[in-house]
Amino acid sequence: MNATPTVYDVADRSGVSIATVSRVYRNPDSVRAATRERVLAAARELGYVPSGNARGLASRSTDVLGLCFPDYADPDTADIEDDDAAMLYSDQIIRGMERAARRHGYALLIAASLAGGPESLVAKVAGRVDGFAVLARTVPTEELEVISRRQPVVMLAGPRADPSLDHLDHVEVANEDGQYELTRHLLHDHGLRRLAYVGVDETSPDVEARFRGFRRACAEAGVAPGPEPALRMPMMTRAEGARAADLLCDGGGEPFEAFVFANDQMAVGALQALDRRGVSVPDTVAVTGFDGIPLSRIVRPSLTTVRQPMVRLGEQAAELLIARLRGESGTEPVSLMLPVSLARRASCGCPDTGPGPLGAV
Repeated sequence: MNATPTVYDVADRSGVSIATVSRVYRNPDSVRAATRERVLAAARELGYVPSGNARGLASRSTDVLGLCFPDYADPDTADIEDDDAAMLYSDQIIRGMERAARRHGYALLIAASLAGGPESLVAKVAGRVDGFAVLARTVPTEELEVISRRQPVVMLAGPRADPSLDHLDHVEVANEDGQYELTRHLLHDHGLRRLAYVGVDETSPDVEARFRGFRRACAEAGVAPGPEPALRMPMMTRAEGARAADLLCDGGGEPFEAFVFANDQMAVGALQALDRRGVSVPDTVAVTGFDGIPLSRIVRPSLTTVRQPMVRLGEQAAELLIARLRGESGTEPVSLMLPVSLARRASCGCPDTGPGPLGAV
């Protein structure tokens, strides 16, 4: 049996240095295309696979980035045949982060689980990666403090609310402004006044920011929004959105003119529940979401929503981590706010024209 091929064998076969072979796998864009292809061809012929363990021992790095988030995958998406349409918020972030990591020669390790709590997420990632991105409020502050002393950490989503984490890089989207513009559209362009905002039980920085945008738009229009959402659901899934729609329809009193959901998954569930009840959308009640997941485009009626750059969020997280690892970021923490766009569609009574810039009429 032949010995396992090594980096030395690949370098000899392709006529380059060991350092060049290493760069092909660690940072492929730094090597000329012709040289890169020659090295990869030699590796294929020899059956060479780079050893992550060996590289880690030599350089004290793993060439792996981590991503931690709670798994709120919606089981109802299993009945959707179009894989792209079934992709949810976290799926899009993964896609963006993996894409950027691969460009720089890194792999991505994902820890997403509800079982065992956030501590188990950290245990799956810490020590196996060079740096990782964490969705806000996923990992306890004290855990992040310890980890960030030895490797870069990027906070994803949510406002920079905890002073003890001010030293971490941070990427978020314009949640409050996006919800403000969507609510203002319902109030001013459609003349709706009785709006029900549906949030989530647990504290979510993004959802709370969206509710602030909702309240600000209502207050400016002379509509009393109340200090709390009309409903707070246990989970932001299609099933909970359907249940919320039933609760709002059966609540008695003057009916609402619009259901404003904190995310698209709940809004899609509400559309299905309203269809089962024979309630016309948007003639009887308008329905809106937030996120801009692909499914929002194909439901009927198509869903009016705020489209956030989920793929870009993941890409930015990876770029920030890699810049830190390469010493290219300076010493000050980086804080990025990514813009969102309003997609006016049929579920609020608009023609289905797709996303447009915020504030556009």
